[in-house]
Amino acid sequence: MKRVNWSQLGLGLSALMFSALALANPERWQLNMTQGVSDTAAEVYRLHMITLWICVVIGIIVFGAMAIAMFKFRKSKGAEPAKWSHNTTAEVIWTVIPVLILIGVAWPATKTMFRMEDVTGSEMTVKVTGYQWMWRYEIVNYKGQPGGVSFVSRLDRESDSVRQRRSGLSPATVTDAAGRSTYLLDVDRPLVLPTDTKIRFVITADDVIHSWWVPAFGWKQDAIPGVINENWTQINAPGIYRGQCAELCGKDHGFMPIVVQAVTPAEFESWLAAEQATGDAATRVAQREPAAAPAVVAQY
Repeated sequence: MKRVNWSQLGLGLSALMFSALALANPERWQLNMTQGVSDTAAEVYRLHMITLWICVVIGIIVFGAMAIAMFKFRKSKGAEPAKWSHNTTAEVIWTVIPVLILIGVAWPATKTMFRMEDVTGSEMTVKVTGYQWMWRYEIVNYKGQPGGVSFVSRLDRESDSVRQRRSGLSPATVTDAAGRSTYLLDVDRPLVLPTDTKIRFVITADDVIHSWWVPAFGWKQDAIPGVINENWTQINAPGIYRGQCAELCGKDHGFMPIVVQAVTPAEFESWLAAEQATGDAATRVAQREPAAAPAVVAQY
């Protein structure tokens, strides 16, 4: 019988634990869903809290009634069971009230879902394509001008090295500048987006079904081969927002994170100009054309 290698087992369990944390990407003592950084996310959070408190009230009523029935009317106190078997009034009450509650919850939820699908008035379009196991981002246009930027975003090298079997490395060592764990949550090239801009996403896949999900945006969208799905967001605050593929897509499903870097519109325009200049220079080199002197722009 093969002996158990306890050090490998411990490393495997450690990797599994940090993978579970990465899937949730929680804040310390976080017990609820994130409020997000878009109006859509805020509305989803509001509806979630309304539904949660409705469920809490229902739970208190139901379990309270059960507790009273079990303890106040127990056999040891001489309680006798009722002989009736039907009560029309009670049945009407416990049918009508749940229906009204469902309608009250479904109405604003449906309005929010329709609003999430409305991409009219977008100032920017980003095409997202899922691959096994990476994402391709193409900035199609920005404020009426062609974007012309396309790149692939993969799992960062540090996490990729740690995840390898028998690497001997600990997931706990993969952190950002603030000391927060970024194991399996960082990429080699993040998607840079401007704040305060309505951004339309067109999402598809090249091989199998994936799902593009950044919790802070308040939605996720399936990436299906041969199908173009769309959604939108408007990011209200600069920052780094992380997500992952939310559809089981193969053996490396857990190793295709999403990182969005939100910057001000001015910073984004500088970044976009730099990326376009780099792309133009590469095209000129490929065509053996002389390149103009590169402009000095900020890098983000």
